[in-house]
Amino acid sequence: MIREICQAGKLVLRQPARALTPEEILSAPIQELIASMFETMRAAPGVGLAAPQIGMPLQLAVIEDPREFIQKLPPHQVAERLRAPVAPHVIINPQLTVEDPTAAAFFEGCLSLTGFTAIVPRALAVRVECLNERAEPVSIQARGWYARILQHEIDHLHGTLYIDRMLSRSFMGRENFERHWKDVPVAEARRLIGDV
Repeated sequence: MIREICQAGKLVLRQPARALTPEEILSAPIQELIASMFETMRAAPGVGLAAPQIGMPLQLAVIEDPREFIQKLPPHQVAERLRAPVAPHVIINPQLTVEDPTAAAFFEGCLSLTGFTAIVPRALAVRVECLNERAEPVSIQARGWYARILQHEIDHLHGTLYIDRMLSRSFMGRENFERHWKDVPVAEARRLIGDV
């Protein structure tokens, strides 16, 4: 079932989500929630969706960065973003550790801020300790775009949106981004808008 995605202004997006117990994770309602979150994320379409984005204040997110999304990008953008396909998976009660704090700044969007984008600096590499949909412990090491997705979704679980981390002068409507900025290197975009 496709769920409605909450837009900025909904209080659930600004509150910390609660952890799930292993018993809750294995329950039918949470398993159904996970299935509907994947369906909602893919329909949007997006590469990640956190439970607060559909009004559920739970430390749960689904992630998938399919090859077909990446194939639509020019090869130089794929390379500079260190973007590679990410298989569908679930993160529950995640704990994030920055492994390489080198700031990687790229335009980022969010399904809860439809129609907008901004340059957001994120750590280049992270490690995430979490549970999967079977309540099993998982350790994830990620670099590049996958690390960005993890940071973005885990932020949602703490009531943080990308606008809290963005370079404010880069904030723009998606239509203008597509028309004027999508092919401009980020370093040049930052120079032009005075956000360096």
